[in-house]
Amino acid sequence: MSIIGYIRVSSNKQTLEHQKYEIKQFAKHNKIHIDRWVQETISSRQPLQKRQLYMLLQNICEGDILISCEISRLGRSILEVMRILENCLNNGCQVWTIKENYRLGNDIQSKVMAFAFGLSAEIERNLISQRTKSSLDNLKASGKKLGRPFASSSNNLKLTQNVKKIYFWLDEGKSKAYIARNLGVQAATVRRFMLRMGLKKKRKV
Repeated sequence: MSIIGYIRVSSNKQTLEHQKYEIKQFAKHNKIHIDRWVQETISSRQPLQKRQLYMLLQNICEGDILISCEISRLGRSILEVMRILENCLNNGCQVWTIKENYRLGNDIQSKVMAFAFGLSAEIERNLISQRTKSSLDNLKASGKKLGRPFASSSNNLKLTQNVKKIYFWLDEGKSKAYIARNLGVQAATVRRFMLRMGLKKKRKV
């Protein structure tokens, strides 16, 4: 069993030392020892696969405890946090947070919390869908034609048929290369499609 302190900051204005101090004080108060530290200075907009947290999740073991100052340090959205929590709990790793005082493991409290997170994720998906519909309605109202101008190209047709997915991935902060790979087209095709549709990649904090 290992107790792991996880620290992430997304800009040079923030300091790793502050989060590390909080976790050390928490450990001292609870009479536990941090066996391992995982520290990274990287924006949560970066794909999980490029973060040290991803490697940590590949190697966690049953009985491990992952401690973070707050749950938002784990991921950029409730959906990503849910996936990370699911990975941990499925492998028997507890997740503790200081700010929210979460103690997520294989117990009824954790199952209730997982339900709450799942409900939040469903609400977020619905909000994304509503924003997508609203954006499409606004584009139509402004006189932009959707879909038919691209019907002559199989690649562009593929993009128009998956415009909701594209909006979702953009909201998730995915790159054009990621979208292109998942739709089986070139990144340049995605770039041109976004320009013609007036789509912009959403900035995330």
